[in-house]
Amino acid sequence: MPASPADATYDIAVLGAGPAGLAAAAAAGRGGAHVVLLDGGPRVGGQFWRHRQGDSGRGHRHWSTVERLRAAVPDFRPGQAVWHVERTGNGFTVHTATNTLACRKMIIATGAYDRQLPFPGWTLPGVFTAGGAQALLKGHGVTAGRRVVVAGTGPFLLPVATGLAHAGAQVVGVFEAGAPTAFARHPRVLAANPGKLAEGAWYAAALARHRIPFRTRHAVIAADGEGEVEAVTVARVDSQWRIVPGSARRIACDTLAVGYGFTPQLEIPLQLGCAAELGLDGSLIACADERQRSSVPGVYLAGEVCGVGGAELSLVEGELAGLHAAGVTPDRRLVRRRATLRAFAAALHATYPVQSGWQEWLAEDTQVCRCEEVSAGAIRRTITELGASDPRSVKLLARPGMGLCQGRVCGHAVACLTGEPTAAALQGIATRPIAQPVTLGSLAPHPTLEEK
Repeated sequence: MPASPADATYDIAVLGAGPAGLAAAAAAGRGGAHVVLLDGGPRVGGQFWRHRQGDSGRGHRHWSTVERLRAAVPDFRPGQAVWHVERTGNGFTVHTATNTLACRKMIIATGAYDRQLPFPGWTLPGVFTAGGAQALLKGHGVTAGRRVVVAGTGPFLLPVATGLAHAGAQVVGVFEAGAPTAFARHPRVLAANPGKLAEGAWYAAALARHRIPFRTRHAVIAADGEGEVEAVTVARVDSQWRIVPGSARRIACDTLAVGYGFTPQLEIPLQLGCAAELGLDGSLIACADERQRSSVPGVYLAGEVCGVGGAELSLVEGELAGLHAAGVTPDRRLVRRRATLRAFAAALHATYPVQSGWQEWLAEDTQVCRCEEVSAGAIRRTITELGASDPRSVKLLARPGMGLCQGRVCGHAVACLTGEPTAAALQGIATRPIAQPVTLGSLAPHPTLEEK
């Protein structure tokens, strides 16, 4: 039977051991709370600090922060992917694949995953998300390929490209669909975050050192090959990402790492009924107040679930969530730091928006939902011929989002093809009763973490 919150061993359960979760667990522990930190991975760090067993931290930014926070969290439970959380009495019951636990409060810091946009050839072997290519390198020390093209939009392309080059891959180009010079429109934000400018300069120098071409207003609009990627088509795009006629050219490669930002992982907040809204980057985000509280009593939010803003903001939000959950009033300097970093995140989203012109790259037979093999043409026909007016009706008529990933990969694209995405439409895509894949055996009665 599930553990009873009235007899809960834990005051606070923190879900996710990335920057936000680590900081939250450490801060709540300092505040005197009995805390458990859960993560589906084998080690702390999340995606940002993904590393191998015995990794000394070489090549990881701010590795000393990981070591400090990990030392402050005595009760870390790896390999505990949370698939469901329910409100029970005055607390919560958390279900993992092998255990349940009860807690009085929880902090959700489940992070985000790559936002993907379809294009002709994106399902070929050799096409990786930018995050997937980096995870392979960080987690296993393996480069995704030998001759790599990095493309998409956003500053995340830079660490992916430099990391691959440093590991020995030939990065033949970084193709940024946006225009980073738009940052110049936010001089006060840049002045308040000098460390970000220094970080950008470091990556620029690294690209130059490895002789990696960096092209703005360029996008990969197709990939092709016999059974795997052999080349990509790169074209210049305008401010709305429409292809400039006559600008397309073919570049030989065996790997493409492509990323268009990130989508907050909101399955658990939405299971609990937490309010959500449309974020500045067009993603669905969970709503948190000044104390990092969600709309559900006892549930706190930190990091990318509140809007993608980077590791430093996640650390600050995590610390604030942990302190407030433990009943400790934080230093006002921490609150001011959050405001400064959020302003930078807002400038980032304004500089690197995903424009609607990518939809013109799609051929009629381009797969949008790879699980159910639903093409762009099939989705468009449900709208023009069958009268579908929202992602849910498109899903019912054409089946995109009904496969193994349950819309995690194609959901955003389907919403965009249906019309301007709304919070309600995206919430309908993101709400799932099961947050992680589980076996039927996992649903059988099993011992609590306290009993193990």
